[in-house]
Amino acid sequence: MAVFCGSNTGRNDAYRDAAGRLGRTLAERGIELVYGGGNVGLMGVLADAALAAGGRVTGVMPQHLVDREVAHRGLSELRVVADMHERKATMAAASDAFIALPGGPGTMEEFFEAWVWRLLGLHGKPIGLLNTAGYYDRLEAFLSHVVTEGFMAEVARRALVVDADVERLLDRL
Repeated sequence: MAVFCGSNTGRNDAYRDAAGRLGRTLAERGIELVYGGGNVGLMGVLADAALAAGGRVTGVMPQHLVDREVAHRGLSELRVVADMHERKATMAAASDAFIALPGGPGTMEEFFEAWVWRLLGLHGKPIGLLNTAGYYDRLEAFLSHVVTEGFMAEVARRALVVDADVERLLDRL
């Protein structure tokens, strides 16, 4: 399971709690976590929780970020890649589904690329948003607007699974 999330924790403790809950739940279900490889922000919380629960965690990080000392050194595996493009391709190839937790532009860019790849038929893997504390409510409203305005089909919109509950989101994916 590839998880995209922030290198910050955000201002709401619910984001940190959800990242920890997702990491633990993935480990408890025997699902390998594949993520950006960071030891900071929600990435670090997610990985630490999965590892503490006995899960397998693979990080994928470009060399320039490893050089900035943000790589998590306690992972099951850290794959160092050349750049962000290779990071996304490596994460996609190593995963059977995608989830985005709250995050900033990097999280959104990774999430949207994975979703667009699905819409273009480059993969058929499920993709979801963990809508912690309503973080993605405005994005959901915007996506409905995109459908209303004729820039996306409703079937494409329904390809995205959105839920506020970790366990339910995983079940739906």
